[in-house]
Amino acid sequence: MRILIKLVVTALAVWVATVLVSGIHLHAHTTAGKITTLIVVALIFGIINAVLKPIAKTIGCLAYAVTFGLISIVVNGLLFWLTSWVAGKLSVPFHIDGFVPALLGALIVGIVGWLLSLALDRHDHDDD
Repeated sequence: MRILIKLVVTALAVWVATVLVSGIHLHAHTTAGKITTLIVVALIFGIINAVLKPIAKTIGCLAYAVTFGLISIVVNGLLFWLTSWVAGKLSVPFHIDGFVPALLGALIVGIVGWLLSLALDRHDHDDD
Protein backbone atom coordinates (compact mmCIF):
# COMPACT_ATOMS: atom_id res chain seq x y z
CA MET A 1 0.00 0.00 0.00
CA ARG A 2 2.87 2.38 0.83
CA ILE A 3 4.32 1.93 -2.67
CA LEU A 4 0.99 2.94 -4.25
CA ILE A 5 0.79 6.02 -2.04
CA LYS A 6 4.37 6.95 -2.99
CA LEU A 7 3.47 6.46 -6.67
CA VAL A 8 0.45 8.78 -6.39
CA VAL A 9 2.48 11.37 -4.46
CA THR A 10 5.18 11.32 -7.15
CA ALA A 11 2.53 11.57 -9.90
CA LEU A 12 1.04 14.64 -8.20
CA ALA A 13 4.50 16.16 -7.83
CA VAL A 14 5.23 15.56 -11.53
CA TRP A 15 1.91 17.22 -12.39
CA VAL A 16 2.90 20.30 -10.34
CA ALA A 17 6.21 20.38 -12.23
CA THR A 18 4.36 20.28 -15.59
CA VAL A 19 2.25 23.23 -14.47
CA LEU A 20 5.14 25.34 -13.14
CA VAL A 21 7.96 24.61 -15.62
CA SER A 22 7.37 25.63 -19.23
CA GLY A 23 9.87 23.10 -20.63
CA ILE A 24 8.02 20.07 -19.23
CA HIS A 25 5.18 18.88 -21.45
CA LEU A 26 2.32 16.50 -20.84
CA HIS A 27 0.76 15.81 -24.25
CA ALA A 28 -2.25 13.71 -23.21
CA HIS A 29 -5.56 15.31 -24.19
CA THR A 30 -8.07 13.74 -21.82
CA THR A 31 -8.11 13.84 -18.04
CA ALA A 32 -7.86 10.04 -17.88
CA GLY A 33 -4.94 10.16 -20.33
CA LYS A 34 -3.16 12.78 -18.23
CA ILE A 35 -3.66 10.80 -15.02
CA THR A 36 -2.45 7.60 -16.67
CA THR A 37 0.56 9.40 -18.14
CA LEU A 38 1.46 10.95 -14.78
CA ILE A 39 1.26 7.56 -13.05
CA VAL A 40 3.40 5.91 -15.75
CA VAL A 41 5.97 8.74 -15.56
CA ALA A 42 6.03 8.45 -11.75
CA LEU A 43 6.60 4.71 -12.11
CA ILE A 44 9.42 5.21 -14.63
CA PHE A 45 11.01 7.89 -12.43
CA GLY A 46 10.75 5.63 -9.38
CA ILE A 47 12.38 2.70 -11.15
CA ILE A 48 15.17 4.90 -12.55
CA ASN A 49 15.80 6.39 -9.10
CA ALA A 50 15.78 2.98 -7.43
CA VAL A 51 18.26 1.51 -9.90
CA LEU A 52 20.56 4.34 -10.98
CA LYS A 53 20.67 6.72 -8.02
CA PRO A 54 22.57 4.32 -5.72
CA ILE A 55 25.02 3.63 -8.54
CA ALA A 56 25.52 7.37 -9.12
CA LYS A 57 26.06 7.94 -5.39
CA THR A 58 28.59 5.13 -5.20
CA ILE A 59 30.55 6.19 -8.26
CA GLY A 60 30.36 9.89 -7.42
CA CYS A 61 30.83 9.71 -3.67
CA LEU A 62 33.79 12.10 -3.84
CA ALA A 63 31.69 14.63 -5.77
CA TYR A 64 28.96 14.31 -3.15
CA ALA A 65 31.49 14.92 -0.38
CA VAL A 66 33.21 17.86 -2.09
CA THR A 67 29.93 19.62 -2.93
CA PHE A 68 28.31 18.78 0.42
CA GLY A 69 25.64 16.83 -1.43
CA LEU A 70 24.64 19.64 -3.80
CA ILE A 71 25.63 17.46 -6.76
CA SER A 72 22.50 15.45 -5.93
CA ILE A 73 20.43 18.26 -7.45
CA VAL A 74 22.26 17.80 -10.75
CA VAL A 75 21.97 14.01 -10.52
CA ASN A 76 18.22 14.26 -9.85
CA GLY A 77 17.85 16.59 -12.84
CA LEU A 78 19.69 14.14 -15.07
CA LEU A 79 17.58 11.23 -13.80
CA PHE A 80 14.39 13.22 -14.45
CA TRP A 81 15.63 14.03 -17.96
CA LEU A 82 16.37 10.33 -18.46
CA THR A 83 12.79 9.64 -17.38
CA SER A 84 11.61 11.86 -20.23
CA TRP A 85 13.80 9.95 -22.70
CA VAL A 86 12.52 6.56 -21.49
CA ALA A 87 8.94 7.85 -21.63
CA GLY A 88 9.53 8.88 -25.24
CA LYS A 89 10.90 5.43 -26.10
CA LEU A 90 7.77 3.89 -24.54
CA SER A 91 5.49 6.33 -26.45
CA VAL A 92 4.34 7.97 -23.22
CA PRO A 93 3.18 11.55 -24.01
CA PHE A 94 5.63 13.26 -21.66
CA HIS A 95 8.66 15.32 -22.68
CA ILE A 96 11.28 17.57 -21.09
CA ASP A 97 12.94 20.06 -23.44
CA GLY A 98 16.41 20.08 -21.88
CA PHE A 99 18.59 19.97 -18.80
CA VAL A 100 17.43 23.23 -17.16
CA PRO A 101 13.71 22.30 -17.23
CA ALA A 102 14.69 18.82 -16.00
CA LEU A 103 16.70 20.33 -13.15
CA LEU A 104 13.86 22.67 -12.16
CA GLY A 105 11.32 19.88 -12.53
CA ALA A 106 13.36 17.53 -10.37
CA LEU A 107 13.61 20.22 -7.69
CA ILE A 108 9.85 20.74 -7.78
CA VAL A 109 9.13 17.00 -7.76
CA GLY A 110 11.45 16.59 -4.79
CA ILE A 111 10.01 19.48 -2.79
CA VAL A 112 6.35 18.76 -3.57
CA GLY A 113 6.85 15.03 -2.97
CA TRP A 114 8.50 15.76 0.36
CA LEU A 115 5.71 18.14 1.43
CA LEU A 116 2.98 15.69 0.42
CA SER A 117 4.77 12.87 2.23
CA LEU A 118 5.04 15.02 5.36
CA ALA A 119 1.33 15.79 5.20
CA LEU A 120 0.42 12.14 4.69
CA ASP A 121 2.75 10.97 7.47
CA ARG A 122 1.30 13.55 9.83
CA HIS A 123 -2.20 12.38 8.96
CA ASP A 124 -1.19 8.74 9.60
CA HIS A 125 0.17 9.64 13.05
CA ASP A 126 -3.03 11.53 13.94
CA ASP A 127 -4.99 8.30 13.49
CA ASP A 128 -2.88 6.42 16.09
